[in-house]
Amino acid sequence: MTLCYVTDRKAFAGSPQEQIRALIAKMESAASAGVDCIQIREKDLPARELAALVEAALRRIPRSCRILVNDRLDVAAACGAGGVHLGERSVPVEQAKRFVREKKLGDDFLVGVSVHSLESAQLAEQAAADYIIFGPVYGTPSKVALGQPQGTDRLANVCENVAIPVMAIGGIAPRNLRDCMNAGASGIAAIRMFQDADDVHGLVQALHHHNRT
Repeated sequence: MTLCYVTDRKAFAGSPQEQIRALIAKMESAASAGVDCIQIREKDLPARELAALVEAALRRIPRSCRILVNDRLDVAAACGAGGVHLGERSVPVEQAKRFVREKKLGDDFLVGVSVHSLESAQLAEQAAADYIIFGPVYGTPSKVALGQPQGTDRLANVCENVAIPVMAIGGIAPRNLRDCMNAGASGIAAIRMFQDADDVHGLVQALHHHNRT
């Protein structure tokens, strides 16, 4: 089961500098707790500031936790991140994969994409995406703009019809994790569940427990 923490520095209190410091501390805590990857999703940051944040994460977080950069393929490549996560309005997957080949970033550099339908999931697979994140599976404030929750039946339909890994996102919690895994998901991605946790180590242990039972 893959666990992915998706960041949102603005959820932290304080000045912009304090938010960045709090976010780096949270990323370190999540990595130490056993989260498999962290998607740095700070879309409004200028490239230079985003690069500084990515570089700080790469310095302080062990390579066992993969750092993905949301949307900014250029920043991910320049900083030596572990991959890029694309939205449906980002550069096409085909273009991103071509960039990876041209820049010789290596097979270990992942290109993932968010999808909200089976058709989009299949197109992402055809374009050679390494994984997809599907949702929102459940209701969540951060995904209101994407419409009604998709539910686990649609998640299962996507998982059954693509061969690449599918992570579920949107309202994920320990209580519903098993339903997502039973639907065929390879893992889960979440913003608030990780970011709001006072004890990330305890949360990760609870997630693994619910996955086993």
